[in-house]
Amino acid sequence: MALNLSVFKTRSLTAAVFVIVMLTGLLWNPLAFFILFSIIHFGCWSEYQEMMALIDKEYATISPFHRYSVPMAGWFLMMYFAGGDLAIGGLSLHTIGWWGCMSFLIFMVIGEILQYKSLKMANVGRSALGLLYISCSMTMLFWLRTIYYESPIPFADCILVLMIIGSIWINDTMAYIVGSLIGKNPLSRVSPKKTWEGTLGGIILAIGVMGLLGYFLQNAPAWALFAPGNWMAIAAIAAIAGTFGDLLESKLKRMAGIKDSGHILPGHGGFLDRFDSLLVATPFAWAYLVWIVGVGN
Repeated sequence: MALNLSVFKTRSLTAAVFVIVMLTGLLWNPLAFFILFSIIHFGCWSEYQEMMALIDKEYATISPFHRYSVPMAGWFLMMYFAGGDLAIGGLSLHTIGWWGCMSFLIFMVIGEILQYKSLKMANVGRSALGLLYISCSMTMLFWLRTIYYESPIPFADCILVLMIIGSIWINDTMAYIVGSLIGKNPLSRVSPKKTWEGTLGGIILAIGVMGLLGYFLQNAPAWALFAPGNWMAIAAIAAIAGTFGDLLESKLKRMAGIKDSGHILPGHGGFLDRFDSLLVATPFAWAYLVWIVGVGN
């Protein structure tokens, strides 16, 4: 598969703008991060519901109560798991999140009953899958962004999220370049453009680059919180799980009969096209950081 310079140029320009926006939201403060990922959260939900409606025609008939209550419940779930003492208008995000999440889940049930006079479990199940796939992942990411919010160490609150997202960016970029240059063997029929060469090259290079970053930055206060081995472990987890996330979204698109989940990002598609790897990689990285490394304990 030859490297398409025109496509690569478009993807690179979009990626550059995307990186600037992402880094601004990541590094500025938790509120900026929350606003940025709130937009991403609702963008992913909009595309997910459109795909589910194409896959299952009955899901297209869900009531507005159901359609809008579920993403809102997921959004309040993000607030509920915020770390630190983050607050809006004197109320903690934790408190706002609890009541908001419970209220909108009740609205969703009411909407189903008003629409069908009973609960359509297939519709509820598809929405529950969206909560697991999108909202829970975003919740874990927001928790990682805020768990060290009050740390006196500069940028300590950003390091965990930067490790995960950085690993995925490196893996995606290197997999595309390696696959375009030497890729010959398709990885899966679900995503025929992906090759074994590109996939393995992306994973290996992501681990190598993140390991080197961890090694050279281990004496900096914030970065020294984690040994180079942890950087490499996160890179491996994010790259491998992220690849499965990409394949999962490709499968959903194939089932829905569409090429891209959206068109908001030239050369990259929609929100789900851009964040499919992150949505699946985050829970696995979170589990490693919390259960193995002991973050938050």
